[in-house]
Amino acid sequence: MGYPAPFVGRIQQVEDQWIDYNGHFNMAYYNVLFDRAGDDAFAVLGLGPDYVTERNASFFTLECHNTYVRELHAGDSVRIETQILDCDSKRVHYVQQMFHAGEGWLSCVTEIIVMHIDMGLKKSAPFPPDVMEKITAMREAHKDLPVPPQVGHRIGIPKKA
Repeated sequence: MGYPAPFVGRIQQVEDQWIDYNGHFNMAYYNVLFDRAGDDAFAVLGLGPDYVTERNASFFTLECHNTYVRELHAGDSVRIETQILDCDSKRVHYVQQMFHAGEGWLSCVTEIIVMHIDMGLKKSAPFPPDVMEKITAMREAHKDLPVPPQVGHRIGIPKKA
């Protein structure tokens, strides 16, 4: 099966109630949009909502790093691209880029690593072979995409010489 490179989720919209007391799109809701787009991508890999009940397994986020580039506003529509960077038997490392859907500029980038979990044991476990095959195929489809410069970015306050 071929996968789009990158995977593009459904167009989403910044909701009015996500604007905070500063008049800004609150940082927490960038993650809501990224999470929904991740759900779209992982459902294609067989890791949708039914996966938990059918296989008694899921995947949990281990680490997430957001880089905010340009602010969105209430009513703005966004397009999120998901790109798998790496994977092993239990983990997927991926990046998502959020773009203004109408104007095309980059708003935010998130880098995430998730771990496959056996829900009965509440422990990490390898992906089933059929799912691992799909993850590997999507990773292969994404291998030649440029990696956003925000990937691997170290957070800290630069020190002056």
